[in-house]
Amino acid sequence: MSSETRIPTAEVTGVYGALIKVAAKKMVGRVPDSIGVLWHHPGVLKDSMGIGRKVEGWHELDPSLATFAAMASAATIGCSFCLDFNYFMSRDRQVDAAKVREVPRWRESTVFTPLERRVMEYAEAASQTPPAVTDELSDALLADLGPAGLVELAARVAFMNMSARMNIALGIRSEHFADACGLPPLATRPAVGASA
Repeated sequence: MSSETRIPTAEVTGVYGALIKVAAKKMVGRVPDSIGVLWHHPGVLKDSMGIGRKVEGWHELDPSLATFAAMASAATIGCSFCLDFNYFMSRDRQVDAAKVREVPRWRESTVFTPLERRVMEYAEAASQTPPAVTDELSDALLADLGPAGLVELAARVAFMNMSARMNIALGIRSEHFADACGLPPLATRPAVGASA
């Protein structure tokens, strides 16, 4: 993957680097190349990971809804790294693997509940430029999730937008975490303008 990134990977060194490598190996079984790209600015790496850990600590949204929202946002933006990583992590969150696999094509899939579909519609709308969230969709989700749940949904989608857009800009792509643990390939997102 390093030859595909827009910035060559750096050697991850020092005490903090050793801690990062141990944490990465514990989480995904190896040190992702993306760590080497971000290692050029350890402050960005540390703060991004810190925000990510805090986001994982929020619990107003069901883990399934949180995963579907993050992945729908990543699919909208086109971040293969984010899709792959969240698909891989969904095992630890005990999210239905058949549903997670279908997130890139959620509009065409029949496996999702109306609430799950609204959450992914929101994530997709909030990930457009400019954002296209409607009052009607927000009102429906406010009734479904409550105020704290809707705030968390918006914040999770915003964090995924930051991560996904940074990864794409740096040329960070899927590192095939899901393949390494034997998950079936993600469903393919239909081409824009393709009819179902």
